[in-house]
Amino acid sequence: MKLIALTSLLFAGPAAAQAVGVAMPMTMPPPAPFVRPVVPMGMVPPQPVATPGVWNPAAPYITAGQDEPGYKSWYLAAPWRAAQVKTFNDYLVANQVGGVLPTWTLLRTATSWQECGAQPFEVPPSSEWPHMVETLRYVRDYVIPSVGPVEAVSVYRNPQLNQCAGGAPESAHKLDSAIDMVPLRPIDRVTLMRKLCGDHSQHGAMYNAGLGFYAYLRFHVDSTKFRRWNMDPAVAAECPPIVHPEDIASIGQPLPVGAVAAPAASPTVNAPAPATTASSPTPAAPEGSAGSHPQ
Repeated sequence: MKLIALTSLLFAGPAAAQAVGVAMPMTMPPPAPFVRPVVPMGMVPPQPVATPGVWNPAAPYITAGQDEPGYKSWYLAAPWRAAQVKTFNDYLVANQVGGVLPTWTLLRTATSWQECGAQPFEVPPSSEWPHMVETLRYVRDYVIPSVGPVEAVSVYRNPQLNQCAGGAPESAHKLDSAIDMVPLRPIDRVTLMRKLCGDHSQHGAMYNAGLGFYAYLRFHVDSTKFRRWNMDPAVAAECPPIVHPEDIASIGQPLPVGAVAAPAASPTVNAPAPATTASSPTPAAPEGSAGSHPQ
């Protein structure tokens, strides 16, 4: 009897097998063959959309360690730096230039800080802070309104770092008066020069503002003396250089033709007296500015 039942099960098909609980092997349908899309003649197949490059003119000058994460590491590496930075920031706020540029960027030293074995950031001596106030007033009143937001890439350099970085002997960077910066909105070099030169011709003397240009879009502003250098030929006729023989040591050598191109601060900082306002008479400041080397 069992033999007859098994024989009938073998010939009964899948339905009968399932009825008595016997599992049948499952089979998968074969995969569909790949068919390449046919592009009609005369039509160009769609291409991937190119992602435009990010505008970041500060990138050539800011290395790891001098960026914002680097600043945070520097800030936390010594417990007394917090008090230094706060005192400096409070002084800028008291003189109504706080926030013109992020305070931490105003502590950047030289682009070549690593090669010189220096600090990427440094709080300047408090005796020099009034110079920075005057420079920030000019940046606030005429640079940012003309070319939009800017980023500081090199500000204070102590004398040893300035010499190593190739700065001019009487560089305004040593006085915490100079800011090398780049525009954060897309602009070409000639347009940048025209805009900044126009305002400088009209208003620079009132601020003792120095204006210089380096390779690409990097430019320099200080508040030590009214002068101007490294104009491109395309704008030199309408915005000629203003450099006297006594100014040479403060600006260094001009850019070559065709170029488009430290000790840690002490823990104690005492804030100086508030700086004079830009509209009030100010005594002539010492000469000094960045050299033609883009540091």
